[in-house]
Amino acid sequence: MDQGTRWKRPERGGRSRAVLAAVAAAAVLGAAGCDAVGGAGTAPSDAGAKKAAPAPSPTPAWDTSPASVAAVGDSITTGFDACAVLTDCPEVSWATGGSEKVDSLAVRLLGPAGAAERSWNYAVTGARMADLPGQMARAVSRKPELVTVLAGANDACRATTSAMTPVAAFRADFEEAIRTLRKALPEAQVYVASVPDLKRLWSQGRTSETGKRVWELGICPSMLGDPDALDAAANERRAAVQARVEDYNEVLEEVCAADDRCRYDGGAVYAYRFGTAQLSRWDWFHPSIDGQARLAEIAHRTVTATKP
Repeated sequence: MDQGTRWKRPERGGRSRAVLAAVAAAAVLGAAGCDAVGGAGTAPSDAGAKKAAPAPSPTPAWDTSPASVAAVGDSITTGFDACAVLTDCPEVSWATGGSEKVDSLAVRLLGPAGAAERSWNYAVTGARMADLPGQMARAVSRKPELVTVLAGANDACRATTSAMTPVAAFRADFEEAIRTLRKALPEAQVYVASVPDLKRLWSQGRTSETGKRVWELGICPSMLGDPDALDAAANERRAAVQARVEDYNEVLEEVCAADDRCRYDGGAVYAYRFGTAQLSRWDWFHPSIDGQARLAEIAHRTVTATKP
C-alpha cells in the first residue's frame, strides 16, 4: 500500500469471510486443474481418465458355402495313377473331380453342375512348393471364392535327402503364393491340406511286388528307394524324410494361421492311416479312387465346419 493510505481494523467477522473466500478460490483453482506435482498449467480435458483401448478388428466370417473352387498343388490333386499307370486322372481329383465315386470337394459344395462350371484344377504332377506361386497366379484369374492347396510331397521326394527343399525356402515359397492370392483376391478363402505321411505310404506299399517295381522308375526315391532295406542307413534316410514332412506341415499351419481367411486341416491328411485300399494299384503310393474320396471327406469337413 502507499504511504498515504491509513490502515483500518477489519470489521467483526471480516477475517472469517476472507478465509472462506480464499478457500473457495483455491477449490475453484483446484477444479480448474493444477497438475499433480503443483504446476500452474491447465490440465488436459481428459486428465485422470483412462483412454479406451482400440477395439480389435473382427475376424472375417468364414463362408462354409463358397460359390467357386480352384485347386493348386501336385500329382495328388491331378489324380495321378488313380485310373491308369503313370497317368493323370483329374476326373477323380479330390478337389475338383466330377466322379461320383469320389464326390469331390467341389461337387459337395457346388453340386455336379456347379462343379463343372465353377471349379478349376491348376495342379501339376511333379510340382513343388516353388511352383505354387505360378499356379496361384493362374488360379486367381478365375476369381474363385475358395482355393485348395495340397503340396509339399515332392519337396521331400527327392533323389537324396540332401536334395530336399530347405524348410526356409519352403516357407518363403508358400508365403509368396499366399501373397499372390491376397494381392488379387483379398477376400478369397484358402483350404490347406497337410502333406501325407510318406513313411506310412512306404510301409503299406512295400507289401506289393508290383508297386516296388514301379517305384524303381523314380517315384519318391528319398523314401521309396531300396524299399526292403532295413539297415541303419535306410532307417535314418526314411526318418529324415519323415521329419522334413513334419517340418513342412508346421510351416503350412503357421503361415495359414497368420491369414484370417485360411484354414489348415489340422494335420488330418498327415494323420490319416492310408491302407492298401486307399493306394493306387499301379504304384501303391499315390491315392487310389477310394483314397481320393477320403481326401475329399477331410477337405469338406474342414471347409464346412462352423469353427476351424
